[in-house]
Amino acid sequence: MKNLAVNRTVSHEYHILETFEAGLALTGSEVKSVRAGRVSLKESYAEVRNGEVFLVKCHISPYEAANIFNHEPLRDRRLLLHRREIKRLAGKTQERGLTIVPMRVYVGDKGRIKLEIALAKGKREHEKREAIKKRDADREIRAALKGRSR
Repeated sequence: MKNLAVNRTVSHEYHILETFEAGLALTGSEVKSVRAGRVSLKESYAEVRNGEVFLVKCHISPYEAANIFNHEPLRDRRLLLHRREIKRLAGKTQERGLTIVPMRVYVGDKGRIKLEIALAKGKREHEKREAIKKRDADREIRAALKGRSR
């Protein structure tokens, strides 16, 4: 599986509760652009509307060779999930503070473009600071252990 785009801020901004694999309903020029790695998940999120899940604010750059048949870069894209997964996500997002965030876009089996989404709860500012302190402390411990073993 080849990663085409990774949303690195997700682990810093959210507590990941559960992950799902979803297909993406894309047009031809979007597929070409995504395979070229010209996709950004930075401020995107997913939402449930009328029993379907949509990826919102995901930027896929226009494909140069598509000329007049190109796609709109910021359009909402439908995610392909099983009905029971959609119902589960819809129920969970009704709870206060839970959201659906995209984690990465990759090429799955059979060459299909897949999106890994996560059900997540937003971190508060002090939780983010604690996570940074813990990560720094772990890094120092690893460096000390590595230096001692030499």
